[in-house]
Amino acid sequence: MKRTLIAALLVAAPFAAVAANGTFKDACSVKADKTAKKSDLIAMAKVKPEEAKKIAMDEVKGSKINKGGIETEDGCLVYSYHVADGKGQTEVFIDAGNGKVLGTEKEGKFRTAMEKPVDKTKELAGKAKQEVTGKPSTNQAMGK
Repeated sequence: MKRTLIAALLVAAPFAAVAANGTFKDACSVKADKTAKKSDLIAMAKVKPEEAKKIAMDEVKGSKINKGGIETEDGCLVYSYHVADGKGQTEVFIDAGNGKVLGTEKEGKFRTAMEKPVDKTKELAGKAKQEVTGKPSTNQAMGK
């Protein structure tokens, strides 16, 4: 029972942190639907991915981007990048319409390690989807 409770708290804590920081919907310049296709999101973005990556790296003085890309967050079109910063990583949310940093979320090494199995599962699901549909999946990790 205690292990289940601890596991639930570890999973819920990151979501509670985001909820405590508020939402982006009042601050973003481009609204997007959560169910929109990735190709539609890319077409809507005024900021290019390379530019957003540079903004994210500059924001946290990071050494590299571990993962990320364009997505819908709280009804806003954003680039979300996980930037390695020496003590773990920081997720940076960049408005895809004007390039402004909408927020950051510090993630320690422990959370990063816990995400890896989830990321691997998403990656495998994305590869399976690609084999079935013949179309690239948005769930695959960067550079794969």
